[in-house]
Amino acid sequence: MASSSSVQQAREALGKRLREIRKDSGLTARELASRAGWHESKCSRIENGRTGPSDDDLRSWALHCGAQDQTADLIATARNINGAYVEWRRMERSGLRRAQEAVIPLWESTRNFRAYSSWLIPGPLQTRAYIQRVLTAIRNRRALPDDVEAAVEVRLKRQHIVHKGHYRFAFLLEEGVLRQRLGGAETMAGQLGHLLSLATFPNVSLGVIPLEADRSIQWSTESFWIFDDKQVNVELISAYLTITQPHEIGLYAQAFSELSQLAVYGAQARARITAAMDALG
Repeated sequence: MASSSSVQQAREALGKRLREIRKDSGLTARELASRAGWHESKCSRIENGRTGPSDDDLRSWALHCGAQDQTADLIATARNINGAYVEWRRMERSGLRRAQEAVIPLWESTRNFRAYSSWLIPGPLQTRAYIQRVLTAIRNRRALPDDVEAAVEVRLKRQHIVHKGHYRFAFLLEEGVLRQRLGGAETMAGQLGHLLSLATFPNVSLGVIPLEADRSIQWSTESFWIFDDKQVNVELISAYLTITQPHEIGLYAQAFSELSQLAVYGAQARARITAAMDALG
C-alpha cells in the first residue's frame, strides 16, 4: 500500500540520520539506551524505522549525543512523517468541521487541481443536498460529534475557487459514480444537473470513464487528488494519506494520465450524465 511504503521509507531515512548522529557521538546503541533510560532494543527499533520516535525521544537522543542544535529539525521531520498518514478518528475527533477547514490553505495555494474519483462526486462539484448526505453518512459511520451543518457550510464556502478562472480543475469520474445514489432521486437529479452545469466552465475539464472501457491501461483505484505537482492526497477507508515524495507523486500523475485516456469528454461525457439522470425515473 502506498501509505505504508511512503511512511516507512521516511521513517527509515530518519532512523539512518539518527544512527549517524549516535555514531558521531561515539556512543553505542546500548550506551545511548542506558543514558536515556530506555530498553536496550529501543534504539535499534528507531534506527531501523520500526518505531517512530516521539518528541521526547528525539530530545533525549540529541541531548545524550551532544547534538542539541539538531533537536528542532529532528522533531519537525518526525512530525511531518507522522502527518503523512493520519487516521480519520484522529483527524475528526472533534467533528467534521475542523477536518474540512484543515485543507483550506492547501486549496487556496494550489492552481492546478487533478482529481480522480471512483466513489463519489468530488467535493467542489457537490450540491448542498449531496454534501449533507455524504457528511451525515460519515458522521454516522464513524460515530462523530454532530457538527454536520457547520461542516457543510465550510465545504460550500470552499467551492468558491471553482468560479475563479485562475484555478484549473481536471476531474475524472468512473461512470459508476454517476449511478451510485446518495439520497433519493431528487437529490441525485439535482446533483447530476449541477454537474452538467459545471462541466461547461472554461476552467473545468470533466472526463467520465465509461463502464465498458477496456481497463488494460489502468484499472480503477482509490480516489485521489493531485495539487499542482507538490502533493497528493488519498482518502483511504481508515486514514487520510498525504504524499509529498516526488517519485510517488509521479506515479499518481502517470495513473491520472492513463485514466484520462480512458475517459470521454464534452458531449459524450454529458450524454453519460444525462443517461444517469434518465435512469432515476
